[in-house]
Amino acid sequence: MNQSSILVTETFLSIQGESTHAGRLCFFIRLAGCNLKCRYCDTRYSASLTDGKAETLELLVVKAVSSDVDLVEITGGEPLTQPATIPLCEKLLDAGMTVLVETNGSMPIRELPAAVIRILDCKTPSSGESGSNLYKNYDFLTPADEIKFVISDREDYDFSRRIIREYDLAAKTRNLLFSPVWGKIEPRQLAAWMIADRPPARLQLQMHKLIWGPEKTGV
Repeated sequence: MNQSSILVTETFLSIQGESTHAGRLCFFIRLAGCNLKCRYCDTRYSASLTDGKAETLELLVVKAVSSDVDLVEITGGEPLTQPATIPLCEKLLDAGMTVLVETNGSMPIRELPAAVIRILDCKTPSSGESGSNLYKNYDFLTPADEIKFVISDREDYDFSRRIIREYDLAAKTRNLLFSPVWGKIEPRQLAAWMIADRPPARLQLQMHKLIWGPEKTGV
């Protein structure tokens, strides 16, 4: 496939459920294909390239602009498995949109346009993919970028705190997010640990699941 089109699982307008932009109206472009198999993945329906349909970059920009909101998120799957993600970002930025790219943290972010807000997962042990983290990415963070730690248990929590210290992440971005895995750990438990230890992070709940429930997709 050339870089004038890209494999898309779905597009939709919704309330941004995660990140520091939670609660804002956002147009989502969910791309197909992922290079990881996280145990707690909630978008398995976009894990394979065969889960996507080819759409032109121009059409996606038209859809995003026509949504009449100025925030767009490219997510997946894993967006950076498709090279056309880079020119798609450029076209959306040229159209005047604020562009978020949510990535699993295992692939290089360096080539993303500087104006893109990168939301990187740092894979914790319970994901089964903590060995896939590309820590070199942290050298290219900007203060506007975000790092999300998805936490199932105390081991994940302690791992997250260690990574923040080891890579001095609080000095690189003000947006460090601790997100409890839905159905695995009570938010109050994670909140209690954070109150006791005072990590330089904020608690993040998945707002879209609170609004529509954990099973609904396309929201």
